[in-house]
Amino acid sequence: MKRIFLLLTFMLSFVQLRADEGMWLMTMIKRLNGVDLKKQGLKLTPEEIYSVNNSSLKDAIVQFGGGCTAEMVSKEGLLFTNHHCGYGQIAALSTPEKDHLTNGFWAMKKSEELPAKGLSVRFLVRMDDVTKRINDKLNNNMSADQRKEIIDAEYKAIQTENSENGKYSVVVRDFFNGNEFYYFVYQDFKDVRLVGTPPNALGKFGGDTDNWEWPRHTADFSVFRVYADANGNPAEYSPNNVPMKPKHALPISLKGYKPGDFAMIVGFPGRTNRYLTSFGIEQMVNKDYPAWVEASKLAMDVMKKYMDADQATKLN
Repeated sequence: MKRIFLLLTFMLSFVQLRADEGMWLMTMIKRLNGVDLKKQGLKLTPEEIYSVNNSSLKDAIVQFGGGCTAEMVSKEGLLFTNHHCGYGQIAALSTPEKDHLTNGFWAMKKSEELPAKGLSVRFLVRMDDVTKRINDKLNNNMSADQRKEIIDAEYKAIQTENSENGKYSVVVRDFFNGNEFYYFVYQDFKDVRLVGTPPNALGKFGGDTDNWEWPRHTADFSVFRVYADANGNPAEYSPNNVPMKPKHALPISLKGYKPGDFAMIVGFPGRTNRYLTSFGIEQMVNKDYPAWVEASKLAMDVMKKYMDADQATKLN
């Protein structure tokens, strides 16, 4: 009886930590039951999360370097991202004599910020559902090649219609295994500069093994600033560029949090396999992943040999 009581106590201790499942595009937030989200503690309205006509959360959450998420935290273009997201740029800006990756770096004024060559930050302007438009041109009698040809043609048409002669980047994607289609309109800023980073020993502590684990004892962050031309438009690097003014920046609170506070994650995940079948999972776990791990280890062992021998090679 004592064992049953202890087991029940152990299980109940996790009840308040339960997280509801779900991954949604920002436009889908209106599909959710706002009342239920409010009961759970969400204090934002759907319009404050995603709006085309007004500033909203979407304007502060940006795609960093084509594969990471960052957040705008000031009206002067300042952004925070993970250290491992800025890792490549920090390394590229380092030399054996000025090794910012190993020693860290902090710009005390804007003129000391370091231009990160080739780095861009992507802002979401809007997104929309084009499922009906594309599905209306498809039928079950088409071959796979015919279907692909029609979908590709619609993708190109949608991109042309919404790019405003190259002002915006337009991406069209299928979701839910090809059952829904959405397009995304982005604005890309290409003058991005390193503002600060902790030493690698802090920022990379625990490595990718600890990524997304909790608690994680690390300083996995880096700080950059986005610049624009005098009119606030994207521009290549120039000493005459000025800090970009985002439509919205996340306010910083020093109040902290308490148990039971609402939490959600907003960002740009690379992919999700949440709808994978059991057969697909078996294939990945028993076949794909072991082969990938073995091949990666062979490559990394070769790279490490030369990186350990020369710091300049390691940084490059």
